[in-house]
Amino acid sequence: MVFCGTDATIIKGGFKGFKTSSYPIMLGHEAVGRVEKVGAEVVSYKEGDIVILPFAPTVQLDDGTIATSGWGAFSEFGVIDDQQAYEDDECPEVAYAQQVLPANLLIEEAPIFVTLREVYSTIQYFDINEGATVLVYGSGPVALAFIKLMQLSGIESIAVVVRNGAKEELMRKSGVATIINTENGLVKEQIQKIYPNGVEYVLDAVGNERILNEGLTLLKDRGELLCYGVPKGSQLHLDYEEAPDNWKINFQQIPYKNEEGACHERVLQWVEEGKLVLRDFLSDVYSFENIIQAFEDYLSGKTERKVVIVYG
Repeated sequence: MVFCGTDATIIKGGFKGFKTSSYPIMLGHEAVGRVEKVGAEVVSYKEGDIVILPFAPTVQLDDGTIATSGWGAFSEFGVIDDQQAYEDDECPEVAYAQQVLPANLLIEEAPIFVTLREVYSTIQYFDINEGATVLVYGSGPVALAFIKLMQLSGIESIAVVVRNGAKEELMRKSGVATIINTENGLVKEQIQKIYPNGVEYVLDAVGNERILNEGLTLLKDRGELLCYGVPKGSQLHLDYEEAPDNWKINFQQIPYKNEEGACHERVLQWVEEGKLVLRDFLSDVYSFENIIQAFEDYLSGKTERKVVIVYG
């Protein structure tokens, strides 16, 4: 399973819909598991299959406590729903994104598929055309996934904002030609030298009010502000005094599972062709015995990319 920014935001009480009054919460939305048992009507899975995206439902504990599920993939056991065993109007949405993975994938790398599928489906939802100029804020695994997948989708004019030389080097190795380093001056001044008329899309892969407000000032007229990062809390103040006269804002916080599932084969093909390397998005692997250390390292910023925790 992967520990990511969404889980961290829930832990800190900042994710919309998850209040601290709902604790205890079963965390986790990026995981793979091995099928232990199958139901009588299951046709898509068999025991031993490696399956992406097991979830756990909200449950009532023996003492009457309600254990809310923040998708619940951190649980020892999860549930996989076989969409072929349901009528179309009865199938749980998550079933459309639950699929068998090739047996030759390294188990500690396999959960990265969730990130890649979510991001690829979001690129399609945002409907970024190939000739557009996209400015990406962020240098973590989600931003890196956006950049790699946009490149593979034929979007060539990509710029990225980073905060130091190490991040700049990482993005250069990822094939990004236009890099705005905040250590070299104000972002707006650097952007105006390269794109005097602004950019068509600003993509916030962090989820930050300051970034969204700064991004507004960098758009072309009728440009679009895209937010995929998770803002901390449920309110934002947008100052559009210096924004163009006409602009749009587009939030995608939780990708649709049918759209994510539809991306599975394309992402898998790119991985098998070596065009996507799962390890590039992974920082560290921890055993379950060290899960507390994994949480502490991630929350303190010691890990720069995705953290995977392996059970058993």
